[in-house]
Amino acid sequence: MVVLNWIEGLAVALACVAVSKFYLHMLQLESYQLDGYLRWLNHNRDRLFGATMSVGVAATAASLILPLIFTLFTRTLGNIIGTVLTLIGFLTAALYTYHSQYLTAQKKPLAFTKRMKRLVLCLCAVILVCSSLLTLIGIPAYLLFAAVPYLPLVAGYVMQPVEKNINQKFATQAKERLNQIPGLIKIGITGSFGKTSTKFALNTILSEKYRTYASPGSTNTPMGLSRVINENLQDDCEVFIAEMGSRHVGDIRELCDLVEPKYGVITSIGAAHLETFGNIATVGNAKYELIDALPEDGCAFFGIGEEIDKLFRRCLKNKYSAGIEAGNVFAHDIENGSFGSRFTLSCGDESVRCETKLLGRHNIANIALAASVALELGMTLPEIARGIRKIEPVEHRLQLIRGPVTVIDDAFNSNPQGAQEALNVLSGFIGQRIIVTPGMVEMGEQEEEYNRIFGTQIATVCDAAILVGEKRAQPIAKGLAQGGFDRNKMFIVADLNEAQEKLKTLTKPGDVVLFENDLPDNYS
Repeated sequence: MVVLNWIEGLAVALACVAVSKFYLHMLQLESYQLDGYLRWLNHNRDRLFGATMSVGVAATAASLILPLIFTLFTRTLGNIIGTVLTLIGFLTAALYTYHSQYLTAQKKPLAFTKRMKRLVLCLCAVILVCSSLLTLIGIPAYLLFAAVPYLPLVAGYVMQPVEKNINQKFATQAKERLNQIPGLIKIGITGSFGKTSTKFALNTILSEKYRTYASPGSTNTPMGLSRVINENLQDDCEVFIAEMGSRHVGDIRELCDLVEPKYGVITSIGAAHLETFGNIATVGNAKYELIDALPEDGCAFFGIGEEIDKLFRRCLKNKYSAGIEAGNVFAHDIENGSFGSRFTLSCGDESVRCETKLLGRHNIANIALAASVALELGMTLPEIARGIRKIEPVEHRLQLIRGPVTVIDDAFNSNPQGAQEALNVLSGFIGQRIIVTPGMVEMGEQEEEYNRIFGTQIATVCDAAILVGEKRAQPIAKGLAQGGFDRNKMFIVADLNEAQEKLKTLTKPGDVVLFENDLPDNYS
């Protein structure tokens, strides 16, 4: 019987490891941020109980009751029969739980990076130790299965000192690499939204005069920047542009300690990551860490807006502002069409007519901000105009995809200002206008209100709306109703695949579809 108990404990441990894959995936999608993963656990408490906790509790109860029942019929084999039946039932339920978590294909599958492999090894050790201890003291190991959602959290805490040491090693190497390139111009870009688009616009413009390198994609974390610096930065690089993301106070400060930029760009301040920041004032203070980190001879660049204007006035260093019809550098006389956008870019008494493939006033504002940096670095307006013409749309950020049915792909992320601008772009198209959206996330306690307002805005522009996710659709649906939207033109679907099927029945040539946000698996 002792041997059977240890076999039982080992089987439970293996089941815990297998089902933990799903929760490790969620932790990875939360960028290994333990507080973010804990929030995800809290938001999905009911779902988790049905998936794992109830199985663990039920198996624990069965392991105590079934052996007693069978002992009444066969005293010699009762314990063995009850234990074996409990184990078979548990493994069947665990297998079903594992498969049910992956009934739909993941948008971004679990990546077994070096960090994930280290975390998996640590998790296996935690599970094995816990299972052995429960078996030794006579408590059914099945109880451990009930705690599966929290085991990656335990492993994450155990691995924190290890990961911190590894990250510091890579950061030190990256700082040394930056210092090996004499005269390297270093630019940091942050903001609630628009930082990736501004980064690529600036990189394209500056390439007319300099050998440049910008952090790829949306790479904007200490580990991500350290890696691209160590692996990709060339000796002949003259300008390095680093995107700097933040979800917590202090994140930008850490990135500045790594890059040590002389030039800092804040694109915007708005309602983003309110779940961690709490309010917009804290967002502004967090982004301003970039300006605080600039040297005395550095230069700061600001977009235009009520919240960002407060930071501009606060800044005592050399500074410029840029935007649409306001700022030291500004765009005006804007035209939109199938070609993209045309506008006049002005600085002082000088002006130049520009053309870009990009859509949306916010993209033109980003270009004006990038142009202000280029002017500070010695470029002329004609040189800047040539660079602007070469700017390519950033994937999934108001990306125009032409066909029988025109698609506006704005699926990367969504925030109140960006969503409003996407609707403004959509309103300029003829034909039936359809939106596909799951709404906005990471808005903290104000998330439902922001999505309700989003619904009222959709009602003024769209002819049909496909809302993704039963629960998340409710605030948007409420806003649509308040805006007088035709309920027969509103459709709630479970996922993006179902949304695509619905589109096949709604669209005809000449229509335009806006994909506004596409949530990762941890928000599904």
